[in-house]
Amino acid sequence: MAISVFDLFKIGIGPSSSHTVGPMRAAYDFVQALREQDMLERVARIEVRLFGSLCATGKGHGTDRAIIMGLMGERPDRIDPAIVAPCLEELFESSTLHLDGRLSIPFLWARDMQWHEECLRYHPNAMTLIAHGHSDELWRNTYYSVGGGFVVDEAQAAQGELDTDNTTLPYDFNSAAELMALCRMHDLRISELMLENEKAWRSEAEVRAELWSVWEAMQACVETGLQNEGVLPGGLNVRRRAATLHRHLLAAEDDDCVIASTFSAMDWVNVFALAVNEENAAGGRMVTAPTNGAAGIIPAVLHYYMKFKAGASERDVVDFLLAAGAVGMLCKKNASISGAEVGCQGEVGSACAMAAAGLAEVMGGSVAQVENAAEIGLEHNLGLTCDPVGGLVQVPCIERNAIASVKAINAAQMALRGDGEHFISLDKVIRTMRDTGRDMQEKYKETSRGGLAVNAIEC
Repeated sequence: MAISVFDLFKIGIGPSSSHTVGPMRAAYDFVQALREQDMLERVARIEVRLFGSLCATGKGHGTDRAIIMGLMGERPDRIDPAIVAPCLEELFESSTLHLDGRLSIPFLWARDMQWHEECLRYHPNAMTLIAHGHSDELWRNTYYSVGGGFVVDEAQAAQGELDTDNTTLPYDFNSAAELMALCRMHDLRISELMLENEKAWRSEAEVRAELWSVWEAMQACVETGLQNEGVLPGGLNVRRRAATLHRHLLAAEDDDCVIASTFSAMDWVNVFALAVNEENAAGGRMVTAPTNGAAGIIPAVLHYYMKFKAGASERDVVDFLLAAGAVGMLCKKNASISGAEVGCQGEVGSACAMAAAGLAEVMGGSVAQVENAAEIGLEHNLGLTCDPVGGLVQVPCIERNAIASVKAINAAQMALRGDGEHFISLDKVIRTMRDTGRDMQEKYKETSRGGLAVNAIEC
């Protein structure tokens, strides 16, 4: 399968790529399928069934609300987060769903939004949508949200297809070893090879412009997160910290402190990551990187580079994201970026590896050093469980992004201090993540039935 960097960096809304962005996309696609089959006008009722992890933590992740918005014709990359609350309030008051944004049908939440603990066969994140006519069933399909906003339906899952794009790439690779061999054979940096592959879909100018748009969306998310204060929604009463920390950092700059000192630089990385993930927890506009739960790491590290590196440029942003994307593709192809499938090692671990690779790339690292940076970043997140307290992407998720951002910078620095030679390869670490995920008990994989999710409540 062919994966574009824009499959990994998708603009959407929080709090979860697998539990919010993916389900909204699936519901939108379901409505489009009804339209294509000339069934849309005949729909009298929609039934939603959520399974596995979508059932376990769907309420905290806003899965039910996201599906409703998708059924209303909204797409995660285009929706204005501000319309979600009023649309849902109207639905609750009237028990009426505006299918495709225009067809009013009854929707009784207790009857039509169903929660099933059982897991379906292909993936823990499963949902079945059923369209009923006045006297018969019109159409049904089951969708699997496989991480990072990627969605496949029942037919694709049955064929083992996680992606249906069969575009022929000039430098196709399925392992880090193949990627490095291609780079050496053709005398290309990782970002250069990735750019050539992206040109199979769009021109170089379009690639650069769209990646810059991704960066602008990341910047906007950080800026919004640095301004908003108060308590995050969901009932845990978690207070936002990014705005206060940001004011302290700005005051330190005014006092002529040495902002490039180690502690100050770490503070800036922390505040960038906290800003993003607080916005994510509040359901704001996000960029999956490669997921929403881990969306703060790449923006934080890239902001760090752009702030502290003299002469940092737009070209660096593009190279960073392309190199990071290469690592994300390997994680997705050979393991998973879904917390419901392999735990948080697949989300935060993959993002840490991606950020480390991106930073090493723009710092002038060799192909081997970039691979080494990614390996260090992922290796030291192996076994990380996904145990969100209350099913909300807040504790430990927000802080976890900040810690992993600093870890990514350290991984890049360690790799750049070496010659690229190291004991464990990135491919072996990705394979270990896959195997560890398979061995991990289900309660540690985005179900909120183990780890901090239960111990925090008991305390």
